[in-house]
Amino acid sequence: MVVMARLSRPERPDLVFEEEDLPYEEEIMRNPFSVKCWLRYIEFKQGAPKPRLNQLYERALKLLPCSYKLWYRYLKARRAQVKHRCVTDPAYEDVNNCHERAFVFMHKMPRLWLDYCQFLMDQGRVTHTRRTFDRALRALPITQHSRIWPLYLRFLRSHPLPETAVRGYRRFLKLSPESAEEYIEYLKSSDRLDEAAQRLATVVNDERFVSKAGKSNYQLWHELCDLISQNPDKVQSLNVDAIIRGGLTRFTDQLGKLWCSLADYYIRSGHFEKARDVYEEAIRTVMTVRDFTQVFDSYAQFEESMIAAKMETTSELGREEEDDVDLELRLARFEQLISRRPLLLNSVLLRQNPHHVHEWHKRVALHQGRPREIINTYTEAVQTVDPFKATGKPHTLWVAFAKFYEDNGQLDDARVILEKATKVNFKQVDDLASVWCECGELELRHENYDQALRLLRKATALPARRAEYFDGSEPVQNRVYKSLKVWSMLADLEESLGTFQSTKAVYDRILDLRIATPQIVINYAVFLEEHKYFEESFKAYERGISLFKPNVSDIWSTYLTKFIHAMAVYERATRAVEPQQYDMFNIYIKRAAEIYGVTHTRGIYQKAIEVLSDEHARDMCLRFADMECKLGEIDRARAIYSFCSQICDPRTTGAFWQTWKDFEVRHGNEDTIREMLRIRRSVQATYNTQVNFMASQMLKVSGSATGTVSDLAPGQSGMDDMKLLEQRAEQLAAEAERDQPPRAQSKILFVRSDASREELAELAQQVNPEEIELGEDEDEDEMDLEPNEVRLEQQSVPAAVFGSLKDD
Repeated sequence: MVVMARLSRPERPDLVFEEEDLPYEEEIMRNPFSVKCWLRYIEFKQGAPKPRLNQLYERALKLLPCSYKLWYRYLKARRAQVKHRCVTDPAYEDVNNCHERAFVFMHKMPRLWLDYCQFLMDQGRVTHTRRTFDRALRALPITQHSRIWPLYLRFLRSHPLPETAVRGYRRFLKLSPESAEEYIEYLKSSDRLDEAAQRLATVVNDERFVSKAGKSNYQLWHELCDLISQNPDKVQSLNVDAIIRGGLTRFTDQLGKLWCSLADYYIRSGHFEKARDVYEEAIRTVMTVRDFTQVFDSYAQFEESMIAAKMETTSELGREEEDDVDLELRLARFEQLISRRPLLLNSVLLRQNPHHVHEWHKRVALHQGRPREIINTYTEAVQTVDPFKATGKPHTLWVAFAKFYEDNGQLDDARVILEKATKVNFKQVDDLASVWCECGELELRHENYDQALRLLRKATALPARRAEYFDGSEPVQNRVYKSLKVWSMLADLEESLGTFQSTKAVYDRILDLRIATPQIVINYAVFLEEHKYFEESFKAYERGISLFKPNVSDIWSTYLTKFIHAMAVYERATRAVEPQQYDMFNIYIKRAAEIYGVTHTRGIYQKAIEVLSDEHARDMCLRFADMECKLGEIDRARAIYSFCSQICDPRTTGAFWQTWKDFEVRHGNEDTIREMLRIRRSVQATYNTQVNFMASQMLKVSGSATGTVSDLAPGQSGMDDMKLLEQRAEQLAAEAERDQPPRAQSKILFVRSDASREELAELAQQVNPEEIELGEDEDEDEMDLEPNEVRLEQQSVPAAVFGSLKDD
């Protein structure tokens, strides 16, 4: 049961509270100035009727009028109570009055001002709201104005009251000048472009201004140019021409856009002739092709629009004679503009680099058919181009200028131009040399041969002060006497027009100055040869070789070509000089290797092996194989060893077989070594079957070319012949053993005709320290033999070998 009680205090006879409120009432009676007690009581009464809750807030605020917490909660509750009511409801006025009473004590609290202003904005009370914002700004310290202005500006922008908004923004910019871009955007949106342009100009001129949107100074300037150029009727307070031209001096990398903006301003203003003047000035002053392209395209588009507008006007109003003349004039102006484009573009490139020789030549070509313009262009070019800064060959301008006069039959003027060119201080000696050569060629084209010779002799004459060719500190006039180009042309003219002595003197002078090239030396030698001065020709070659020690291949090639018959002489010598045939082949091979290279000696080696004796042929084979091995031709070298083995008895030419063996060890494998051993056995067997072999060997060693065994000891019997033969064989075997390397311990064993089978088996069992273990891959016939067996081939010995021993 709820008990309702009435407070019996005379000051509040209408105060009513419930039984549950008694603890809170008692608490606030004990602590009437405690905010916490009041807040607990208010929190408890949140579900009570709104008048009861408001009454409780009023009681608390009467005792604690400076409590921000109480006022904030009270005002928030009052606003929430009328939120869904119509703005014309009287309850809104009660809430407004409540806020006004709060500001008597809470006028320094920006949160309460913001809530009240927002509450008024929701009510749509514009004037009251604006005045409240102003009161808030006056009441709050300036450090807290930044909290009020965003809502204030949003309020100003939300109503179509530009004058009020402009005044508010002006006040705001005094506090925050960095927000000028926001104001400018508002002015553009409200079509107040004149003030927007003024503000934007102020921002552009302020070097300390930092854009909140991150725009550069150029971007702001470009916006200003677009604004004032596209709205000439609305922007009246600024000098548009001065502003844009000021930008031309500040932003030199964006001249094209700025010039187009200035011309667009005059076009929109209706000053078409002034716009043409701007375009013409622009295409005469821009420095880059990009800017020129922008300006020219805009210019051409403007002329096209003028023609289109005139044609449209004529078609609507009827054509008159005056209109036709005006249209023809506009068409002619447009055609002239298009035809001028290459020349205008060339002017831009020359403004970029006035020392660009190629562009000057292109400019002359653009004036083709207009002699006066060509002469003026050449004159301007030779006066403008600095030889030390030139891009290209500056002398070509002088030469082309003289050629122009020559082509038009004015030789005297051409000579004057070239004479002036010879006095120009060019950067390179070659430029001045080319001018002198052109002087000579000019005279040659007109058959003034003597004058051509005189000019070139003058060019090559020693100056008063000599200088080195590459001495940049001296003018080129003191160094041109060492120019090979001038001397070469003089030599050619002397050969054609001068005498033998004068030509020879020119070539000698070139060699004395040490400026000759291998081709000059060759030309000199050929010239002397043509005039039958062979010794002088050879001297010229030798002089050239000594002059070009590192690089004389060309001279040597020509020099040796003249002596190519020497190879034929060597070849004839190898056939004619039989006693020294081996020596001649050595000389032949050496010369061929020096002249043509070692590969050219293969044919010579092959021929030498064919015609020389076995001893010399064997030496040639070894040298031939060694050369192929050095060249990396292993198969060729192996084939040469195989061929040479047919004339090398293993018992007498152990050095050859050892060389072949070393070769196979270095470059071969098991199969090639086996093949070498097989060939060795085959050759040895072949020599064993040749009965007269030993006799021929002894005869060859003793120096006798013919004879028999009995000739070694005339008068002796057949028994003595046999003994002599055996002694000589032992001597040869001893010599062969000495020829072996120190590590070789084996000796050559001869098979005697009277040896028994047991002795041969014993010899076969002897160990050879040089033998190569080949494993089990021997030939099939050798695999079938027992370890103690040796296969021998038997053949009957002719009776003539035994002589008188036959009877025994």
